[in-house]
Amino acid sequence: MNQSALLRPDWTPATIALMILGFMVFWPLGLAMLAYIIFGDRLRGFKRDVNQATDGFFASCRRPNGRHRPHFSTGNVAFDDWRKAEIDRIEEERRKLDEMREEFDAYMRELRRAKDQDEFDRFMRDRRNAKRDDNGPVAEYQTP
Repeated sequence: MNQSALLRPDWTPATIALMILGFMVFWPLGLAMLAYIIFGDRLRGFKRDVNQATDGFFASCRRPNGRHRPHFSTGNVAFDDWRKAEIDRIEEERRKLDEMREEFDAYMRELRRAKDQDEFDRFMRDRRNAKRDDNGPVAEYQTP
């Protein structure tokens, strides 16, 4: 650790002044500075330990395709082979279901588009008919 730094976790005049100033301005700031003075030298080791623990936890959850599958062996080769085949079969079914869902979503989008187009066409037709009924043939551009 660089001991020549102005703010280091130690009882230096700068840290004491900041602690007192922190207590005068807003007491949690002074308390935070006191905690830094007392426990600051352990902070780097604590951060390293937490980072290693979280990296190890998330590394065990990762898998190349994004889904979680345990990578352990039971010691029984026949069972492990059967389990791998079943998991592969289930993943294939999942892939087929995802494709079917995408096809259905596309079908529903097309249905909504056709319905919207039909409603818009009906609106335009009713609008034209209403104008004809009010003042005879519709003139697109009327000059005053």
